[in-house]
Amino acid sequence: MCCAAACRAGLVSDARPLVMHLVYSFDVGGLENGVANLINHMPAERFRHAVVALTHCAPAFCQRITRPDVDFLSLHKPPGHGIKLYPRLYRLFRERRPAVVHTRNLAALECVVPARLAGVPARVHGEHGWDVSDPQGTRRKFQLLRRAYSPFVSRYVALSGHIESYLVDRVGIDADRVERICNGVDTARFFPAADARRTVVAGSPFEAADSIVVGTVGRLQAVKDQITLVRAFALARQQGGVTAQALRLLIAGDGPLRGELEAEIRSAGVGDFVWLAGERKDVADVMRSLDMFVLPSRTEGISNTILEAMASGLPVIATAVGGNAELVVPRGTGALVPAADPGAMARALMCYAADAALRHEHGAAGRQRVEQGFSLDAMVARYTALYEGLLPPPALGS
Repeated sequence: MCCAAACRAGLVSDARPLVMHLVYSFDVGGLENGVANLINHMPAERFRHAVVALTHCAPAFCQRITRPDVDFLSLHKPPGHGIKLYPRLYRLFRERRPAVVHTRNLAALECVVPARLAGVPARVHGEHGWDVSDPQGTRRKFQLLRRAYSPFVSRYVALSGHIESYLVDRVGIDADRVERICNGVDTARFFPAADARRTVVAGSPFEAADSIVVGTVGRLQAVKDQITLVRAFALARQQGGVTAQALRLLIAGDGPLRGELEAEIRSAGVGDFVWLAGERKDVADVMRSLDMFVLPSRTEGISNTILEAMASGLPVIATAVGGNAELVVPRGTGALVPAADPGAMARALMCYAADAALRHEHGAAGRQRVEQGFSLDAMVARYTALYEGLLPPPALGS
């Protein structure tokens, strides 16, 4: 458990309603980044917050939350069903008396059971997307599990229209219990480079003015499929002629796929043109160091990194999965390609590599799209209204 005893003691007598965010883990990731953004920007006078990770709250990632009154708890759950944690969760809910428990994704959904048994007034469940074991949400087992827990959920949040349809049409949740709230991006932090010259981030080997830097940001794991991006990059350099020789690839992030990724880079013979930048704290600067952004995932909900790239004025090449099509406008702000298709991704890379004006046009259109439809303020306002609307009047702070 990574929390300050003094802070915890102060929260007990705090009259503001407590929102307790239940996640599988609280570490680097798009879902977790969304939680951090929500907590940091929600009006402090309305709610206080706690983050409970069924496994582990990573201390370094916890630092992304800038509010001093947030508690972090790690439950160190072993693999398998979490029923053994029910007594501990029940005691936690009875002790802290949250006004709202907000679980996210299937891995944390089971926590709504002890929350209801403990008398938590509002149990919100958010669906952000699926993992590699069920990339399209087609497995009947997982649909039935979600349906079994539905009596314990007060309200659902779907991060995309694709997920909203899944909950209603496949899981069988009543449409009036589902609210769609898309992610928002901090446009004050993510913005285009000041001029045509890219930002040069610490450690970058790509300082040449004529280089064309392709980049991606995300945990190195199978569902994010950076392997396909490396293969596409190698194909683009082989087939794209003189222009494509300026292509360079930056992959920011770390994770279990790193060894396999390093082997693929060696096998493709592109080691001199690829930089595995590792986990970065300067993601906004990393975005401004790119000429285009690629998201090669096999499945997605509403991707924070796509929104951050668009806010940074970058054209986006993304796989046509999950909510990506709700963000990227083909031939308008970027390109959509089939998942796990290096050839199609390589063709998109070559198209942008050969046309600097197109990169600028699509990047500028992406920034405008974010400003108009995916602001962080709008997202926070929707969640604030959702939480407040679920609480009886006496639970609302003054």
